[in-house]
Order: sequence, then structure tokens, then C-alpha cells
Amino acid sequence: MCRSIKTLRRPETAATTGEIEAAARQFVRKVSGYRAPSARNQAAFDEAIGEVAAASRRLLEALAVDVEEGPDRWTPSRPRPAAT
Repeated sequence: MCRSIKTLRRPETAATTGEIEAAARQFVRKVSGYRAPSARNQAAFDEAIGEVAAASRRLLEALAVDVEEGPDRWTPSRPRPAAT
């Protein structure tokens, strides 16, 4: 299950709040099995993202990783060329 979870923070730089939220969203999507929740489940989905983000921030701060306000700086790698 975890093989497709991406690293969203580079170890040599401070984590940003955007990266923490992106990681929390990725985790909640993986656990729930849904990329996007239905309108009925939106509040539960958003609450879970907030709780996971808060726990992640506490973990990073306990590990002495600086956390700064800012966007997600992660950029996906280039797509692989199609096999021929």
C-alpha cells in the first residue's frame, strides 16, 4: 500500500505548512481509499486532514525540524517516456 506515497519534504530544508498539509492530504486519501470525498463526507475528510497535519507538525518540531509558513515546494519528477 505505501509504495506510491511520495516524500514531500527535502531533509536539508525547513518543512513548510503547505508540505505538511499535502502530506496529510495524501495520507488521508490513501487511508480512506478516495481521492476526493463526496459532499456528505467532506467535513470528516477535512477534519482528518487537519488532525494528521497537526500531528505531523508536532512530530517535525519534536525532531527539531524547522517549520515555516509557505506553500508546498514539492514538484513532481518528469514523466517517464513510454516504453517502445
